[in-house]
Amino acid sequence: MATVTKNGAITRTKLAELQGLTLEQPVIRVEDVHKYYDLGENKVHALRGVSVEIAGGEFVAIMGASGSGKSTFMNLLGCLDKPSSGRYLLEGTDVSQLDKKALAAIRNRKLGFVFQGFNLLSRTTALENVELPTLYARLPKEERLQRAKESLQLVGLGDRMEHFPSQLSGGQQQRVAIARALVNRPSILLADEPTGNLDSRTSVEIMQIFQTLNEGGLTLVLVTHEPDIARFAKRTIVFRDGKIRRDEPVKDRPRAAEMLKTLPTVED
Repeated sequence: MATVTKNGAITRTKLAELQGLTLEQPVIRVEDVHKYYDLGENKVHALRGVSVEIAGGEFVAIMGASGSGKSTFMNLLGCLDKPSSGRYLLEGTDVSQLDKKALAAIRNRKLGFVFQGFNLLSRTTALENVELPTLYARLPKEERLQRAKESLQLVGLGDRMEHFPSQLSGGQQQRVAIARALVNRPSILLADEPTGNLDSRTSVEIMQIFQTLNEGGLTLVLVTHEPDIARFAKRTIVFRDGKIRRDEPVKDRPRAAEMLKTLPTVED
């Protein structure tokens, strides 16, 4: 289980030490990555020589204005795109040159994804939505159902398994999406603006889930434009003009569980 300092802040070095890792053994290593897109005679540079390491058990918030490169960076981490040059090592494997089939297998086994839009199938129950990724993993039916039930219980929806998305609030739908991202037991969870469609209290509830998952050892990388949401992470990386401009631990990190005690209750 990951441990934090008394005020919730922790440095990369200390976190790696507590988990028996070294910064030479990150789960994510990006080395001098450039990404550009050809638009006729012009090239649009989205990333310009980005290098970063993320150790196992970290909780990192990625920030930056529109066009800063943060979304492109997240797509690379999620093996949804490839760098134009440079290397991306995921748990020691260079995934930069892998083909589409190999990347799809890595996404299914190692990575979980949560997006701003919940992307749930409207005509299937919460349980069926969560079970879907296990079909691609070709797990036995009994194990698929067991994992889906456990994932929904983990996010507090054990009593809503047979509900359809239209019968769930926005916060509940996002929790179903988180359960779906966890069902194949990934080592890294990538979340892209996961609170963008939610009210303030529900956003904190989602961050409580993320902090709990992280304390259990899961590595999280979160893209957000909201400073208040980024503060729940342990480390913040700020992009501008395709480069990392700031990379620092979060100070005075709030505990979502404690903050919820001070917020008014919203009808769920």
